[in-house]
Amino acid sequence: METETVTATVEDKRQDGGLKEAREAAALDGAAKAKETKVAPERKRSRNLSEDRRFKLFSGSANKPLADQIGEHIGVKVGDAKLQRFADGEVYFQLLENVRGVDVFVVQPTCYPVDQNLVELLVMIDALKRASAARITVVVPYYGYARQDRKDRPRVAISAKLIADLLTTAGANRALFVDLHAAQIQGFFNIPVDHLFASPVLVSYFRELKLPNLTVVSPDAGGVERTRFFAQKVGAPLAIVDKRRTDLNVAEVMNVVGDVRGKNCLIIDDIIDTAGTLVKTVDALYANGAEAVYACATHAVLSGPAIERIANSRLEQVIVTNTIPLRDAAQKLPKIKVLSIAGLLGAAIESIHMETSVSTLFS
Repeated sequence: METETVTATVEDKRQDGGLKEAREAAALDGAAKAKETKVAPERKRSRNLSEDRRFKLFSGSANKPLADQIGEHIGVKVGDAKLQRFADGEVYFQLLENVRGVDVFVVQPTCYPVDQNLVELLVMIDALKRASAARITVVVPYYGYARQDRKDRPRVAISAKLIADLLTTAGANRALFVDLHAAQIQGFFNIPVDHLFASPVLVSYFRELKLPNLTVVSPDAGGVERTRFFAQKVGAPLAIVDKRRTDLNVAEVMNVVGDVRGKNCLIIDDIIDTAGTLVKTVDALYANGAEAVYACATHAVLSGPAIERIANSRLEQVIVTNTIPLRDAAQKLPKIKVLSIAGLLGAAIESIHMETSVSTLFS
């Protein structure tokens, strides 16, 4: 009996040991699987890219001050290059730095003169591609030709798609834009596109301004989504102006949808071109009892009679960003105030280079 008891005890111990080893093995296997499926944490953005030899920032002639400001925010200097024009206007561009294997960002809005700045950007991209840059990201704060994004009339061009094809064919590997005229333009590209919004900069300004009884106004039905987002951020109601366009740069305001009587109204738009739509919207709001009218837009194109129209309008203030450099006449107009988006663009450029999330800039 004793022998049997001893034998049984030994066997029990062996079984217990086997179970223990099995549990340990299962635990190790589970930990290994968890380690495999664990998402790698994002790399933190560096505060200064000046020591990163695999990063360079270049600029065209369209908005050099903005590129310089972006460089200050991320701690780098704009790269050295020779940008000149032949007697007949052709672009001559030469890089004066080595960019082989480098992650390059080129800042160049395609603003007035649109065609010259566009060709300049294409030539710069081609030079960078032939100099063996590892990746070329075009930073286009203002995307010209964006207003023709569909066939809304017979026998018209879709110029927004054409420009996308030109940038890609020239050699751009990635694109960064600010407030595209239509969000679907991103789909015209077969390369990654990051679409930024100037709203964080504009919202911050109007939060500090603290206008009482504020109502945010969309100048047309197409801008409702943009305006609704802005209204939610500042905690204000939304109104819409029904607009009918009779010709290019000619709009006729029909009526106001929403209560604006006795309110401070803020018109939100992406582009102020000739300011025809803007001043007619202002007149319609005052006709419906608005107390005061302000306006803000990302891109101050301000072509033709725009500056004169704004100066003679009943607008209290027009807030724009520096995606496009203002003409001298616009800079002298007290009604126009410019906010810089260099910090926003700098943070986005840094995120793209460090492969971290760009969308967190708007959360």
